Amino acid sequence: MESMKDYEKELERSFRTINEGDIVSGAVVAVTDEEVTLDLNYYAPGIIKIENLSNDPDFHAKEELQPGDIIEATVVRTDDGHGNIELSKKEANEVLAWDKLREMMEQQTVVTVRIKESVPSGVVAFLEGIRAFIPASQLSADYVEDTDAWIGKDVRVVVITVDPEKNKLVLSGKVVARQEREEERNHRIAMLVPGSVVEGTVESIMPYGAFINIGNGISGLVHISQISDRRLKHPSQVLKEGDKVKVKIIKIENNKISLSIREAAELTSREVEEEGPAEYE
Repeated sequence: MESMKDYEKELERSFRTINEGDIVSGAVVAVTDEEVTLDLNYYAPGIIKIENLSNDPDFHAKEELQPGDIIEATVVRTDDGHGNIELSKKEANEVLAWDKLREMMEQQTVVTVRIKESVPSGVVAFLEGIRAFIPASQLSADYVEDTDAWIGKDVRVVVITVDPEKNKLVLSGKVVARQEREEERNHRIAMLVPGSVVEGTVESIMPYGAFINIGNGISGLVHISQISDRRLKHPSQVLKEGDKVKVKIIKIENNKISLSIREAAELTSREVEEEGPAEYE
């Protein structure tokens, strides 16, 4: 039996008007190789031809759309000659996508895009159906020379430029890559234990001390006063780049690591004394 809700739905359909140029939303009912059918909660269904779905040349409707998905589209014609309302998602995108992209930029939303092609000084991807440019300098945290090698790769990016008047959308993978690298480094630093002795390599020498690479992309500073029991005028008196040294982690503060070669040597010497002389039969 029909309920009042059924009648209410029919009344809503009968009083509603849809005009050319309106942006409407509907649920996907069917997807074919030629078109997508939407339920617009109206007396006539909405039809989007495949060529009017997306500017992305690799967009595959059958793979990316499912029954029940909600799509917003612009009314092109209220009657396509077959009793359907002809729609264009591309046209709606020109209005709606830019607002969404601007919101993404303001909120620094991280999204994944697939690189479609290489162009002079960068690569091209699509986001919200809009063609986007990623400069080679913004593709990765590291220097990128061969942009062709990135075609087909998925890259996590943020939006850095939105200019609908110039149809300009610019993305950056470098911002995300640097942030993720920093988070990973902070995690590794958090796993370090103050008081422990580790081995490292002298990375660089400064008048005030030496930076030691202790592995996993982590470096710490040995202040000149923590290098030796001797009073040194310059760390280079006893150290050179590439030297392997044992260091004690003496402090971690604000992700900065303070090390000591002198205390590591004292600790090692004390352990040897406690073990006592080797016994021979």
